This record gives sequence, C-alpha cells and structure tokens, in this order.
Amino acid sequence: MQPTESQLSKNSLSLTLRRYSAAVTDMEQTILVPSLLRDVPTDELGDCEETCRDLYDSYQMLKTIRNTVESGLVSIDDRKAAERNMDPSLDMDEERQFHFHLKGLFNLMRHLTIRTRSLTEKYKDIIGVAN
Repeated sequence: MQPTESQLSKNSLSLTLRRYSAAVTDMEQTILVPSLLRDVPTDELGDCEETCRDLYDSYQMLKTIRNTVESGLVSIDDRKAAERNMDPSLDMDEERQFHFHLKGLFNLMRHLTIRTRSLTEKYKDIIGVAN
C-alpha cells in the first residue's frame, strides 16, 4: 500500500517525484495540440539550449523525464556517464555522496516541476485561455 500525500513528509523524495509527475500529467491534459509549441522560443523556461530548440522540444523532454522517473529505466550508458560525472564527490564517503546526490535530485525535480508548470501556462497564453 502506497502512502498518501498527507502521509509523506513535505520534503520527501517520493512526494517531490509525485508532484513532478502530476505537473507533467496536467501539462499533457492541458496541451491538446503540442504542435502549437513548435518554433516558440524557450527563453522563459530556463536553460535548455543544448537539447531544446523550442517549447515543443521542451515539452517532449519533460514527458520523457517523467516516463523515466516512473518506469525507473535508466540505460547502462546513462549509468556509466553518471558515474564519470561523480568526480567532485569521489573523495566523499557513501553517506555524504548520497546526501550530495539527493540534494541535487531534489533541486532538479523542483526545477523541472516549475518548468513544466511554466510551459503549461505559456501554452494557455498561446491559445488564449485565462488562468
């Protein structure tokens, strides 16, 4: 039996991941015509220049991340790349490494949740729906 939101600490990883997933689900339910996001710049959503040419690419990326979070599937190549990028923490003990990466994960998931909500609001602006 999974705990409900009220049973989870407001800072728990599970709740943070649920919030992100809910924001992406809301985005998908709101954005009925994703192609309207093509050629709309991503400036307002933050730094996504390398992977996102426009809001449509950002939309696809946010959905892909949610699917990975929910399925737990990470490719072997992704794991190897993550291990290579751990250099700053190699001299830390395992508990410190855990806290270092957990803090990074929380920050990233909060950022992605905000970004998802911003994209949803931008879409509403594009189609002229009042918030």
